[in-house]
Amino acid sequence: MRPARTLLWAMRTITVLLFVAVAVLGAAVYRLADDQRVSAVPASDGAADAAFGKLTPLASPLPAPAVMFATRAGAPASLADFAGRVVLVNLWATWCAPCVKEMPSLARLQAKLGDLAVLAVSEDRRGAELVEPFAAKLGLDGLAIYLDPKNNLSHAFAVEGLPTSFLIDRTGRVVASLVGAAEWDSPAMVGLLRTYLAAPRQAKSG
Repeated sequence: MRPARTLLWAMRTITVLLFVAVAVLGAAVYRLADDQRVSAVPASDGAADAAFGKLTPLASPLPAPAVMFATRAGAPASLADFAGRVVLVNLWATWCAPCVKEMPSLARLQAKLGDLAVLAVSEDRRGAELVEPFAAKLGLDGLAIYLDPKNNLSHAFAVEGLPTSFLIDRTGRVVASLVGAAEWDSPAMVGLLRTYLAAPRQAKSG
């Protein structure tokens, strides 16, 4: 009987160890997916990606999504808070290399175009815990950074990769988008954005 008991004990031990290993692996996979549920947009390889870094007008402007996100202090915020202004919404994350590269140019853009509301909305699931040290390291005090830990905006905009940006006109319509990183303070980009700022406000249709 002793060999049978030894074998039974060994099988139970192996079963417990396998269960623990599977649980640990599952937790690791969930954490990775939780922090990076939206992928980073790959860097452009030039001619193969002609739209990279280019703000593209939408054929049919759409109403801006009515979803909630938060300020860095944790106060509720929404795109409706910026009614009457031209708004550039940039969705990014601290783990996204193209996002990190373009953030300083967003800050410089905001300094150049004070009438443009630049919203850098972090899609990091851990929110301020990751964003605060990141912003301090890059010296982004002049950039309005917001938090979207539940990914409300990325879901509402059906975003497939980060960074992705959307331009909203003074009537609250999404009029252009850009997938990937960009030199936001380049002369060409600043000139293009100024045309949207100068456009007369039009009444919403319908």
